[in-house]
Amino acid sequence: MQKPASYLVWGILTTLFCCLPFGIVSIVFAAKVDGAFASGDYAGAQAASQNAKRWAIISAVVAVVSWIIGVFFAVVIGVSLPDTTTY
Repeated sequence: MQKPASYLVWGILTTLFCCLPFGIVSIVFAAKVDGAFASGDYAGAQAASQNAKRWAIISAVVAVVSWIIGVFFAVVIGVSLPDTTTY
């Protein structure tokens, strides 16, 4: 039986650069993969691997959506502010 991927690196990267809460969930599931596999719980290791991957993807998607919304509001607020520059 081959050990499933833990996606620990993805969990760490999404925690640092994307969405902290969802990235931490990904790290927790990634940490469970090795323990479950070592104890012979192959189904549990596979489930933890899939959950780690899922939460890393959710974290990245939430970050991208947040950035898009942030840029949209920055542009809207920037355009709606009165021009106060005088020459």
